[in-house]
Amino acid sequence: MTATTLAGKTILMSGGSRGIGLAIALRAARDGANIALLAKTDTPHPKLEGTVHTAAEQIRAAGGQALPLVGDVRNDDDVTEAVITTQGEFGGIDIVINNASVVDLSGTLELSMKKYDLMQDVNVRGTFMLSRAAIPMLKDAENPHILSLSPPLNLSPRWLGGHTGYTLAKYGMTMATLGMAAEFVEDGIAANALWPATTIATAAVQYALGGDRMMRASRTPEIYADAAHEVLTRPAREYTGQTLIVEDVLREAGVTDFSGYAAVPGTPDAELFPDIFLD
Repeated sequence: MTATTLAGKTILMSGGSRGIGLAIALRAARDGANIALLAKTDTPHPKLEGTVHTAAEQIRAAGGQALPLVGDVRNDDDVTEAVITTQGEFGGIDIVINNASVVDLSGTLELSMKKYDLMQDVNVRGTFMLSRAAIPMLKDAENPHILSLSPPLNLSPRWLGGHTGYTLAKYGMTMATLGMAAEFVEDGIAANALWPATTIATAAVQYALGGDRMMRASRTPEIYADAAHEVLTRPAREYTGQTLIVEDVLREAGVTDFSGYAAVPGTPDAELFPDIFLD
């Protein structure tokens, strides 16, 4: 039977100071979930709003319990400490959300190896490490889920060749997730990837993809949050090993009108910008 609420569930998320991660956290907070955020943003960024502390304040205001953890998903000690602290604070871990991600769409010759390494370390290794560290706790959870914000594995040359370094990093997140879904299926731990059909109005899209014009042609982070909520309340043993699309998840849940998710109200679906990795 599908649960309808995340009340009392404990979520450990990488990142989450702003954007999609924060929207997912706030949706869970409205149910009364416990949310631990492992993020680097201890102090305000000159260009980006939000720190792990302001996110925690918003989570509490929305009705959830918050545990802000200043740390780097690239650092094994930080990850281990985050898992132990979250378990100590809330008594366990039910859900891991791999949200932290670095984007750089540069071509192979333009992409610095420092940035290549950063994307691999945060996106792929961070996903693997955070999930791995929490699995002993997830095994004891009633309906354990791992959710990675990463795309389906589309081997079209358009995507493989468009931004090879970033593609490797995002597909690596998905492959780690699908691998763990298969490896821990007998333990009842669900692991799925979730990706939107359109671009989402976040700072990452504004700075990395196309500025204000792209923001106006995007949907709000709340569509991702509602789809994530739907995934995380599904029975883990029955709903795993999938690369899911946000809009498909919501359609399956009975949502037929997405107009309320447009970043600019009234924008027709046909004018929204399709996200990368989807044909």
